[in-house]
Amino acid sequence: MTYDFTGKTALITGSGRGVGRATALHLAACGCDIVINYLRKRSAAEETAREIEALGRQVLVVQADVGDPADIERLFVETDARFGGLDILVNNAASGYIRPVLEQKVKGWDWTMNINARAALFTSQKAAPLMQKRGGGAIVNVSSNGSTRTLPNYVVIGASKAALEAVTRYCAVELSALNIIVNAVSPGLIETDALDFFPDRDKMISIGRERTPAGRLVTPEDVARVIAFLCSPDASMIRGQTIWIDGGWGIDVR
Repeated sequence: MTYDFTGKTALITGSGRGVGRATALHLAACGCDIVINYLRKRSAAEETAREIEALGRQVLVVQADVGDPADIERLFVETDARFGGLDILVNNAASGYIRPVLEQKVKGWDWTMNINARAALFTSQKAAPLMQKRGGGAIVNVSSNGSTRTLPNYVVIGASKAALEAVTRYCAVELSALNIIVNAVSPGLIETDALDFFPDRDKMISIGRERTPAGRLVTPEDVARVIAFLCSPDASMIRGQTIWIDGGWGIDVR
């Protein structure tokens, strides 16, 4: 389903590639002007921007590290200067050190927590006054099944995603008074270049396809459509929830 978000502005962190890119394109197709955020790959962000402009939407590309509070501040200052407010925030940017428990280091813990969990709290803080200008808004945080399931070499990422879901619940309660609706999505295995960092990538994909009751892996577009729903009036009474998008993988114990 395509919602009518004409006249709205959406900021998607980590939106040059993968789920972030798919979400930016889908929200643009629904009528949103888009703020694309990226950390390293400007070429991918600019390619996404060109596709959004081809849809007739305005787009702003901002390089910013959401693990850095000063960069978060600048990201929202630039957004406000260009669009005069904000309606939708999707906290999609993620990173992490893929190592077993006994090989993790403090640096990896801090890096992962700052980008995957801390950022969502402070981007929400900066988004709130911009959304108040528009009479409210929606925030969707992108989590992971590893928040509640143990996955190989995923300990610090899983812990950060569990923290992200807690941030989601607290923001949902406290920001409701400002008419800001906050939820999270938790996608299953998606075949993107993020999997290239896992040593058993091919095995993960094979097992994922075999075990998923829906008969296929989740796509970035699957996630983008649920995010759009959570930003729509149809989802106004869904608050503080984490919606699993995994084709049934998480409930199949066969």
